[in-house]
Amino acid sequence: LAFRLHEDFIASYLHRQPDFGFNGLGMMTYLRTYSRLKEDGTKESWYETVRRVVEGAYSIQKQHIEQNELGWNESKAQRSAQEMYERIFTMKFLPPGRMLWALGTPVVHEKKIGQALFNCAFVSTEHIGHSLNEAVKPFCFMMDMSMMGVGVGFDVKGADKLKVYACADEDQVYVIPDSREGWVHSLQLLLHNYFQENFGNGHGKRIRFDYSRIREAGLPIKSFGGISSGPEPLRNMHRQVEDCLQSRIGQTLGITAIVDLMNIIGQCVVAGNVRRTAQIALGPAHNAEYQQLKDYHWNAAQMTYEGPMAQRAAFGWTSNNSIVAGMDTDLTAAIEQTIKNGEPGFIFMDNVRAYSRLCDPPDHKDARASGTNPCGEQTLESYELCCLVETFPSRATSFEDFIRTLKFAYLLGKTATLVNTTWAETNRVQKRNRRIGTSVSGVTNFLEDHNLETLRKWLDAGYHEIQRWDGIYSSWLCVPKSIKTTSVKPSGTVSLLAGVNPGCHFSEYEYYIRRIRIASDSPLAEIMQSAGYHVEKDVVDPASSVISFPVHNTSKNLSRVSVWEQVALAVFLQKYWSDNQVSATVTFRPEEASDLKAVMDYFRYDLKSISFLPALENKAYAQMPYEAITKEQYEKMLSAIASPQWEVENEDVECEKFCNNQSCVV
Repeated sequence: LAFRLHEDFIASYLHRQPDFGFNGLGMMTYLRTYSRLKEDGTKESWYETVRRVVEGAYSIQKQHIEQNELGWNESKAQRSAQEMYERIFTMKFLPPGRMLWALGTPVVHEKKIGQALFNCAFVSTEHIGHSLNEAVKPFCFMMDMSMMGVGVGFDVKGADKLKVYACADEDQVYVIPDSREGWVHSLQLLLHNYFQENFGNGHGKRIRFDYSRIREAGLPIKSFGGISSGPEPLRNMHRQVEDCLQSRIGQTLGITAIVDLMNIIGQCVVAGNVRRTAQIALGPAHNAEYQQLKDYHWNAAQMTYEGPMAQRAAFGWTSNNSIVAGMDTDLTAAIEQTIKNGEPGFIFMDNVRAYSRLCDPPDHKDARASGTNPCGEQTLESYELCCLVETFPSRATSFEDFIRTLKFAYLLGKTATLVNTTWAETNRVQKRNRRIGTSVSGVTNFLEDHNLETLRKWLDAGYHEIQRWDGIYSSWLCVPKSIKTTSVKPSGTVSLLAGVNPGCHFSEYEYYIRRIRIASDSPLAEIMQSAGYHVEKDVVDPASSVISFPVHNTSKNLSRVSVWEQVALAVFLQKYWSDNQVSATVTFRPEEASDLKAVMDYFRYDLKSISFLPALENKAYAQMPYEAITKEQYEKMLSAIASPQWEVENEDVECEKFCNNQSCVV
């Protein structure tokens, strides 16, 4: 790398222990998810991961400054990098999971695949009727970004703009290279054959794929982590895409078909052992076809899905489906559907386009915005990406400490906007908008020790501090100021490292078991079992094991929080912090279902996005992610736990692989 921290500085951290959270859960999550395998076959320690990330960030800055002959100051950069290092090491703030994994690696710095650093994206299908290239591009973008671990939102505006044509009998053969690009190109070829006649290019040829070059199942994927699944997920995707299109020969590509194709791609990526993927579909509020996409339910007695759209259950889970609503949209029917299964969510695009923070006058900065990311916290144009850096006010020692941390959190996000991706459309919008999302997490932990007015003052001052630094650093880098800079992400595994509640969400319970899944043959499973943690086989996936962590969370939990208070907190954060959006999944009890209509009627004017999730009963199914326990059970589990011996060799990364309505791990 072009920039290096001084060795004597790094030496001072060799024996410092990071303050990971939740009784070993944070440390294990780090080792499972973000610690890379080194050349000697051992895993990175936390000080080494932080070094890789910080050196990677300042190398990007240095390259940009020197290539543009703007004058690099090495000693000043060293002081800045050392302070960023300290604030990440102590978890005053943390990079997004994508950065923790990819920054400072050849993927970004040699192969120049910049999208590896980004959390999320959005792509519109609106223009698929314009040309053959536009017809297939949104689907290929979905697959390419998903294979990089980027969560992608999409819309259905392209419905009925393309006709599906039969292929000619003449065969063509494509030998698929063993690469991300090869997998994506195979999808492009397949879609071309069904769409090209729309544009006067004649009949497409029936394609036959040769999978012989794809590496066998079980071999490591060194660049991006994980284990190869072999060609079977890709073969299955090709089969499902063909089935989807063959059944619509002579018809237009409608809403259901667009969502199905995107979901089939998502299913392939998850099954293909790529680190993770997430999707959100955005559709019209009053379209019956769109509303019925998830009109199916699980029959436990028969062990099957039932309902008009039951055949979609195999892949429909890959996307959260939301509706785009206005101030005058009647939400009655949508809310009734949400009460049943937690979908759809709600996006208010008028507010998205008109406002930054909701406490400020409309500025219409985002008039070109067309959607959002899978968890709803980012305003995005089509083909735009965003990088979300997470700060933790509850871990700050003072207001001044929090304000200082924001400088470096902002700078890390801004640095990501300097890289190029492999998509020209993305590079164009990225370089114009320079959008970032400096997020706050552990908000409810902060409110345990401070009142709401203190939070408002911290957030408001922090927001203006970020704008000040954006002016300074944009001038230094000679790039545009960021169109928007702040967000509230739902967090996930990153907040587990810091030991705080995710985003603006409340704890599930005061005392509870938090379960996570890892591969059964992972060395971590044996390490945790030897240390006294409860480890058992996954009842669904025999190749996985479930580890139980006892957690005591002293902040207010959902048993004491109404649906009104949860939504009001999201509104508060949308007013005083987030100029992008706030990701809030509001949990409601059965007796609160009748309140949802009134909640939305009153609060829609102050929201950009929101979703709801019915509260699950404790022990509703086996091995739930969260299970309430008593104080006595917690203490008994804790007393059985010894400090794990964390040395891990030759560990392959295995992560939570998709986004659900409760939390997003991207």
